[in-house]
Amino acid sequence: MATPFTIDNLPYGVISTASNPKPRCAAAFEVNAIELDALEKDGFFGDIPGFEGNCIFGQRHLNDFAVLSKEIRAEVRRRLKRFLSDSQDASNKYLTPLETVTNHLPMNTFNYSDFYCSLEHAQNCARVMKVDMQPNWFSIPSVYCGRTSSLTVSGTPVVRPHGVIQESPASVPVYAATRKLDFELEMGVFLSKPLPPGRRLSTEEATEHIFGFVILNDWSSRDIQSFEMTPLGPFHSKGFMTSISPWIVTLEALQGSETSRTIPQSPPPLPHLAWNGPSDSATFDIDLSVEIIRE
Repeated sequence: MATPFTIDNLPYGVISTASNPKPRCAAAFEVNAIELDALEKDGFFGDIPGFEGNCIFGQRHLNDFAVLSKEIRAEVRRRLKRFLSDSQDASNKYLTPLETVTNHLPMNTFNYSDFYCSLEHAQNCARVMKVDMQPNWFSIPSVYCGRTSSLTVSGTPVVRPHGVIQESPASVPVYAATRKLDFELEMGVFLSKPLPPGRRLSTEEATEHIFGFVILNDWSSRDIQSFEMTPLGPFHSKGFMTSISPWIVTLEALQGSETSRTIPQSPPPLPHLAWNGPSDSATFDIDLSVEIIRE
């Protein structure tokens, strides 16, 4: 059976089951969830710094694990891979079929920033909104603060939002359900190592702060958005719901996808945004696709 959850992936998430309704941390492997909390209680990680006497994986989110150093998290990953490779029979005690689990939000998120970083997407949105591309888009990251409370795990039902809509400049604004509900396929990045206030971060240091990635659907209500955008930008049209996949793919799992940039940026990024590391690890080669299924 084909599965994205290979031994080279091992993404992290939070699960519960009917037999054990307490949310706890897990990793996905093939068609099973690895019960990390049970492994930790049995001393599997006991000699790893940061795990001594702590309940890292017994929490209802991954924050306590994500904040550990990159080296410690890499050791946990190596140990899991070794365990699954060498002790398949013994590991069955710690495996729960994915079809029996309920997924929860993997992280307790305190901040959510929504970036507007695809040129094609920005151009398409400008055409839809009948506005010009802003010149500053080409020089600074285009981003706004999203609504953290709107984050939901994939599979959560979508409720069609209501808002104020104006069909044309001459029409009277009305309060109604959106008739132009849209989606945006994006990648979400979980950061787990905070910076002290006022501290600047170089692009080379970024990997020290990245825990992992999820697929993100930035639900958007285009008719509500077009009326509320001016002058301060979107609010309810982009903040009613944001879906993320339940499993966080770590930076280590994507190392095989690192690649150089093939499309030069014009104009070149300002020095503080330029990548000065190895050219063959400037970005990732990741294919994302969407299939729309009508009921």
